Amino acid sequence: MEPAGRFDRRTVLRVLAALAVLPGLGACGSDFSGRRLSIAAGVASGVYFRLAGTLAEVWREHLGLAAAPTVLTTAGSVDNLDRLAGGTADVVFSQVDTAAERLAGLAPGDPRAPRALARIYDDALHVVVRRDSPARRVADLRGRAVSIGPPTSGYYAASRRLLESAGVDPDRDVDARQLGLSDSTAALRDGTIEAFFWFGGVPTAGVSDLAATTPIRLLDLTDVLEAVRARYPVYSSGTVPASAYDIGEPVATLLVRNLLLVPASLDDDLAGALVGTIFAEQARLAATSPAALTIDARAAIGTQPVPLHPGAERFYRDAKGA
Repeated sequence: MEPAGRFDRRTVLRVLAALAVLPGLGACGSDFSGRRLSIAAGVASGVYFRLAGTLAEVWREHLGLAAAPTVLTTAGSVDNLDRLAGGTADVVFSQVDTAAERLAGLAPGDPRAPRALARIYDDALHVVVRRDSPARRVADLRGRAVSIGPPTSGYYAASRRLLESAGVDPDRDVDARQLGLSDSTAALRDGTIEAFFWFGGVPTAGVSDLAATTPIRLLDLTDVLEAVRARYPVYSSGTVPASAYDIGEPVATLLVRNLLLVPASLDDDLAGALVGTIFAEQARLAATSPAALTIDARAAIGTQPVPLHPGAERFYRDAKGA
């Protein structure tokens, strides 16, 4: 396929508009009414989970499903990929770095290999401290109690990589806790920990809820961005705006792409119909979370190194030629 920049957005949107007025039909007039789907999302206070709820609604409407897909609460990207490989989830959210590692560990042609429907939005790495914390840089976390996330999450690996890039050994130099988002926010609020890591869309509801009761800051990552990206080019750099979480000033951070993944065995018509509905209902997704404002048909094919599912690839190809 050609690079994302070669797609004409108005052409893609014309095709999406056509799909939007065909509820219950899906690609090629296929009947999906008997299909039962499940979506592995993430923690209930995260962006994955909120978007999954809206996706379940719009997929039921557009594909004519007898029941909305089941939205599964999970521990994050690693857990989601395990469920996809085990056949207990049909569509999963995952950070691209986690999915790429999983793909690299499988032999070519392995039926458990994930395939992408679309790149949907980018996660920002949050390193959250209380506003009165003396910590200003990642290196300042040395000797402190810090939640780096559960090993089944995508941000666990990113947390460790960031600490190591700042010269902090995550196994020896910090009191590392493996807490999920809800437990991390509670622990920071009551002083059990002094910082926590989180990779999520901006804003993430769980962090917003914390900020509403406890003044917080996000650590600026400018001093470690170059080192992290040199070792792990899958990450890009970005900014969390000052308006987010009432943090007072923008902070530099790491970004990672988020993908919607399905098994390679999913039939092509269903994959194409799932993709078409995402873009036809982008406004409803954005109403669920501002993170979805960045869902864009031109960028959606940027799932490398995870290949697009053939049904999704066909959708984008047909949209380009419409």
